[in-house]
Amino acid sequence: MAKRGKKYLEAAKLVDRSKAYDVKEAIELVKKTNIANFDATVEVAFRLGVDPRKNDQQIRGAVVLPNGTGKTQRVLVFAKGEKAKEAEAAGADYVGDSDYINKIQQGWFDFDVVVATPDMMGEVGKLGRILGPKGLMPNPKTGTVTFEVEKAVKEIKAGKVEYRVDKAGNVHVPIGKTSFDSEKLVENFTTIYDALLKAKPAAAKGTYMKNVSVTSTMGPGIKVDPSSFVVK
Repeated sequence: MAKRGKKYLEAAKLVDRSKAYDVKEAIELVKKTNIANFDATVEVAFRLGVDPRKNDQQIRGAVVLPNGTGKTQRVLVFAKGEKAKEAEAAGADYVGDSDYINKIQQGWFDFDVVVATPDMMGEVGKLGRILGPKGLMPNPKTGTVTFEVEKAVKEIKAGKVEYRVDKAGNVHVPIGKTSFDSEKLVENFTTIYDALLKAKPAAAKGTYMKNVSVTSTMGPGIKVDPSSFVVK
């Protein structure tokens, strides 16, 4: 196991590892145990009772966090004509077609999210091997393959986050920065929790929310008691 620094060990002492905290308490502890000398990202991790190897238990989607993530996403849009103009007007950072496909094939990655109109997917599909492993491939399930380009760009800029269950049944989602008010982090937390509850596959058996924890970039993980708050 990696040797932990002195700051981390001091911060870890504030956390009772045998306890699942009330969500507000957990968020406040995350802020207290942030040992980074920068405005660290707060992330929530869910361990779900699903078998991601089965198609009917895949969980993937996106949700707009009410208070954003504290990070401005750079958006690349693949579109032509009127849809390209719409993307530019909505605030997309890069808009184009084959020119950007060539740039990406040559190793350009100065963007965080990719949106494409459905008619562009034949061309964008060529980038599957490059964008897929990085989780950047546009997907109808997350609203990034759409003719509603203006809506897609504005939502991403407002704090839309994607969630996807990994092979081990975990979902990791950023919910803001340690500089956020606790109430704003709790609100973002509740929004993603609610989205995952609604996404529960009918085929999932047994306990669905097995484990929930929050952490900051370099801080210790803090368990959250899911029964400590009510989803509105």
